[in-house]
Amino acid sequence: MSVKTKVEWEKLSSNLNFNNEAFINGKFVKAQSEKTFDCFNPSNGKLLTKVSSCDETDVDRAVKSCRKAFDNGHWSRISPSERKKILLKLSDLILKNHNELALLDSMDMGKTVSDAFTYDIPGAADLLSWNAEAIDKIMDEVAPTEKNNLAMIRRVPLGVVGAVVPWNYPLDMAMWKCAPALATGNSIILKPAEQSPLSALRFAELAAEAGLPDGVLNVVPGYGETAGKAIGMHNDIDCVSFTGSTEVGKYFFEYSAKSNMKLIWTECGGKSPNIIFEKSKKLDLAAQLTANGGFFNQGEVCSANSRVLVHENILNEFIDLLKKEASNWVTGDPFDPNSNIGCLVSEDHAAKVKNFINNAKNETELLFEGKIESKENVGTFVAPTIFKDDTGKKEISTDEVFGPVLSIIPFSSDAEAIKIAHDSKYALAASIWTDDLSQAHDISDKLHVGTVSVNTVDAFSAMTPFGGFKQSGTGNDLSIHAFDKYTGLKTVWIKY
Repeated sequence: MSVKTKVEWEKLSSNLNFNNEAFINGKFVKAQSEKTFDCFNPSNGKLLTKVSSCDETDVDRAVKSCRKAFDNGHWSRISPSERKKILLKLSDLILKNHNELALLDSMDMGKTVSDAFTYDIPGAADLLSWNAEAIDKIMDEVAPTEKNNLAMIRRVPLGVVGAVVPWNYPLDMAMWKCAPALATGNSIILKPAEQSPLSALRFAELAAEAGLPDGVLNVVPGYGETAGKAIGMHNDIDCVSFTGSTEVGKYFFEYSAKSNMKLIWTECGGKSPNIIFEKSKKLDLAAQLTANGGFFNQGEVCSANSRVLVHENILNEFIDLLKKEASNWVTGDPFDPNSNIGCLVSEDHAAKVKNFINNAKNETELLFEGKIESKENVGTFVAPTIFKDDTGKKEISTDEVFGPVLSIIPFSSDAEAIKIAHDSKYALAASIWTDDLSQAHDISDKLHVGTVSVNTVDAFSAMTPFGGFKQSGTGNDLSIHAFDKYTGLKTVWIKY
């Protein structure tokens, strides 16, 4: 994959057409109210298009389409090999439209187009093909019974799945939900974040091209308080899978209780610790990946390792190395290949991040603040910033900032590091750095988080489950374990 210049990306972007209507029962349709919302490019404030704003009526239309498609069995009961064939074709179509999808995600939410092109779009295609290939590898079971009895345990699709996804990885996060839900035979109603609906709508069009039957995948753009709530409250949705803030995730459990007790799976907030032990001899690599773990994707990552716990004996040395690494991160035009930090998703979100930074300047020690290279007169760009918080209890160290901000927290012993790491309502991920194998095993065992990365940062793949504990959510995305969220076990007992 060759690196494109800023001019090349600008030329490609000028030829884009935006799908801006809901996708229901195989067709693009306006919201019944005909209401729309503005979809802006946050890097320059320009209006991209006006997108249909769906509400309860549109969600109901989409759910009815999903239910009809599920019941007729044109997807839920076709052969595993046929389902796999269609999803593999869809994966190929994602790659065939690589440039367009990368541009849509970059222009919608501000990330660098280089990151979207290099990681997000290939990652979405790979995850879809991985799930497709798993379809005919999952076996049903036969239970041991007495003579003249046959007890079969079958894994069956739940029915209609609501997928509510965030804006930080628009297509990638949609695939974390849609790939396993489609692979297991469900119908889906997908609600992209109102800040980033464009790649989801294009994905729906590609799914139809790949041969997905009408009604199996519906996309309803809209606001959380309208379309999102309608999905949570609908009595004919069997399951909702949500990624977003802990605050909003809690609403879906309320919606479930007030409606049909649908299954709720949530992947919510995080404030992941990155612990640098004195026994780590790779401080230069640790500093490099610490910067990556805090600044990649503008820090808009739920598992961002934004709390950096450093042993006091190596504190000054590590800070010097980290500041050097941070100076290599350029905040600028998302189309410029020299930028590795784009802009934040909106001026409102940028204002929240800047408020965290300003408060931290009054409460903690500012170690580093980068420069912004963009010439655009918008308030969405935030430079990488590093603070030192001796207490580990200031808001910069406890709250999910969701921006390119790191907090350095000193510690003096293994026990203190564990205590600081656990002093959070979140428990999504953690990273540790040590050359002592015994220490690595001991600390990994004691950390109560969903993923522990040793001598690296934020490690995950399609082969391993991703999820956390405490208020980071319930259930797991990725790996074969994701199939558990979208299937139920049915026992068929035959006596003969």
